Amino acid sequence: MIRRTVLAMAAAAVPVLLAPTAHATGNTLPLTDFGDLVVDQVHKHAYVTGAAANNSVVVTDLSGRVQKTLPNQFGATGLALSADSGTLYVALASGDAISVIDTVRLTETARFPTGPQTCPTHLARTDTVVWFGYGCDDVWNGRIGKLDTAATPPAVALDQQGDARFQKAPLVTAAGSGPLVAGQLELSLSNVHVFTVQSGTLTAGASGGAVGSNLTDMSLSPDGTTLFTAAGSRDQVDGFATSDLSRRGGYATGPYPNAVAASPDGLKLATGIHTTGDDVAIYRIGGTVPVDTSSLPGTSTPRGLTWSPDHQRLFAVTHEEPSNAPILTVLRP
Repeated sequence: MIRRTVLAMAAAAVPVLLAPTAHATGNTLPLTDFGDLVVDQVHKHAYVTGAAANNSVVVTDLSGRVQKTLPNQFGATGLALSADSGTLYVALASGDAISVIDTVRLTETARFPTGPQTCPTHLARTDTVVWFGYGCDDVWNGRIGKLDTAATPPAVALDQQGDARFQKAPLVTAAGSGPLVAGQLELSLSNVHVFTVQSGTLTAGASGGAVGSNLTDMSLSPDGTTLFTAAGSRDQVDGFATSDLSRRGGYATGPYPNAVAASPDGLKLATGIHTTGDDVAIYRIGGTVPVDTSSLPGTSTPRGLTWSPDHQRLFAVTHEEPSNAPILTVLRP
């Protein structure tokens, strides 16, 4: 059930961004866990993965209904779309490769090995370069690699992070032509590293542990100037300037925020927490109270919020304990 929460004091000053829907039951997907989700507005699809123990990519329509399952995607986890939405890149954490999916035919067209025991896990794209956070759980030496899709043939290169080191495969996120931000998940202290991107090369910028402990999610504003983070040690989603990691506001969530997503228009911020109550709160960026909240089925999933490119839909992933099977719910204006 969607529950409208608009405080009277803020109603006159803050525009309501989402209207309530009749229900939010969601669709259970044929996966045993959740890895990543991206939305393809051009072809009216969403793509969902199930992390290292799953070997497929689930394709849904924009209402969250399953349309197709793409097999033989070993440990499919991170996802990234090309700028024209014609190509989907999939990090194969159990296949030591990045696969390439044609989003029109929904078939694999290429696969690029990343090297034995690399376990590519998280993806982000700047221009024609797909960056991947890699590192197997038993190695404790996470790093950043890249797939240069404009090269002939496309080329993989490892160890792009310079002096930065991560204990596990870092979560990576990017905006447009940069910056790229990499963060260490689920550890204390969770450092983040900001890199500028020029001609496919990373240059180290601000870094530090200001995000707190047990980082679970990151999102960049469309212009790349603000980093939003969700960390289990905080009771709010925090904003930081990517130039120097100085504070850029906070968005109260309650304990254990685990998901954050800035809308593509740069106006809204969706936040999620590990709870069975009001799982999602939507803020106007720069605001102090949520303009809308949503109660979803089950328990919210880390990194389980994604806006559609037209910012008209918010995709939310939950699960019903003790199962980790992802439940996909689509919230509409």
